Amino acid sequence: MATVSYSAKEIDCKIVYAGPGLSGKTTNVKYIHGQVATGSRGKLISLAAGNDRTLFFDFLPLDSGEINGFKIRLHLYSVPGQAMYSDSRRLILQGVDGIVFVADSQESRMDANIASLRDLKENLRGQRRKGVSLVLQCNKRDLHDAIPVPEIVSQLGLSRVACLEAVASEGKGVFETLRRVSRMVIGRLHRQFEILEGRA
Repeated sequence: MATVSYSAKEIDCKIVYAGPGLSGKTTNVKYIHGQVATGSRGKLISLAAGNDRTLFFDFLPLDSGEINGFKIRLHLYSVPGQAMYSDSRRLILQGVDGIVFVADSQESRMDANIASLRDLKENLRGQRRKGVSLVLQCNKRDLHDAIPVPEIVSQLGLSRVACLEAVASEGKGVFETLRRVSRMVIGRLHRQFEILEGRA
């Protein structure tokens, strides 16, 4: 859940890129970091975990506006996808505001997509989190064995979730996905602040 820094006049929101190993989570986060102006972003930090790793950085998006005079700072994380790092994922998902589930479009990776989504749901259920914004990104659309997007959506059971296509290695669909999830998160923040103002 978003945290408010009254001294910095900022609201911190946490967006996590989840999905199976090698689906493109890290590629998304690294691409975004490379495109954001240096003065608006923090350092890209990498924590190694065996063959997988967690990446994170924070930045002030220029087009997010303000809420009651507070700027919005986004903290982006990618989580390790391999099954053995379940504890790391659980920890990183604490306090999450928005999730980008990065699905690998290859037919051979659908079982891994399904298992990763199941793990994500269990982690959120364990934290009793509700109302987390979720966006599905179907990545690797350039590969010859990429299955149709409607089939991915159907197998994952995410027909009610916003879905975007991407080729993260080329930057295609990366910022479109980020904009979609961040707008959902910021929209909910606006509604929450309106409720709080109504109670004041």
